[in-house]
Amino acid sequence: MQSPRIALIHATPVAIEPIVTAFKRLWPEARTTNLLEDSLSVDLAAQGRLGDEMIERFLTLARYARRSGADAILFTCSAFAPAIEAAAAALDVPVLKPNEAMLDEALACGTRIGIMGTFEPSIPSLRAEVEELARRRSLELTIKTRVVHGALAALHEDHADEHDRLIAAGAAEMEDCDALILGQFSMASAAECIPARPGRTVLTSPASAVLRLKQEFYVRK
Repeated sequence: MQSPRIALIHATPVAIEPIVTAFKRLWPEARTTNLLEDSLSVDLAAQGRLGDEMIERFLTLARYARRSGADAILFTCSAFAPAIEAAAAALDVPVLKPNEAMLDEALACGTRIGIMGTFEPSIPSLRAEVEELARRRSLELTIKTRVVHGALAALHEDHADEHDRLIAAGAAEMEDCDALILGQFSMASAAECIPARPGRTVLTSPASAVLRLKQEFYVRK
C-alpha cells in the first residue's frame, strides 16, 4: 500500500516546522506537502470576522489540495474553525481542524480548561470549539484564556527563546486548570519550558493532530 499523502495548509510560516517535525517523529511513513497562504491571518485580523469570502478561500485551498492527490488535509491555522468545517463537509477525505484532537484530550483531563494563544483572533474560535465539544458531552467547563502578547512577533523575528520565555511566563499565571492548551502550532516548542504542575496537563496541537490523522487513515483503510 502506498504511503498516504497528507496536505498541510498553513496561514503562517511559523506553523510549518512544528507539524513537519511531529510527522517525522510520529508518522514518518506519511508523505507531507505544505501549502502556505500567509495573507489569511492578516486579512482576518483586518476584517475582524470570518465572512463568506474567507470561507470560500478555504474551500478553494482544500479542493486544490485534494486535486493534487491528498489523502487527508490538516489545517494548521487556529482562528478559522467554521471555514475548515465547511471544507470538511465539501470533501471526500478527512479534513482536520488544527486543535480538534488536542481539545478531545483536554476534556479528558477535566473541566477546568486554560487556553493560551499568541494570535489573538484565535482565542474566540478555540473557546467556541471547546465549549461546543463540552456541550455535546453535557460537561460544564470553567475556561480561562490568555493572549501572550509579543511572542508571535518574537518568533517571526527568529527569537525563538524569547517566544518560549514569554509563553512560559504566561503559563505561570494559568495554574488553576486541569488542561492548559497552547493554541497555535507554533507554540509547541514552548511546552518544554513550562514547569510541571501537579494535576495540570500541558497540551500542544501537532502531536495530537498527527496521531489522530494516522488513526483515521488506517481505520478508513
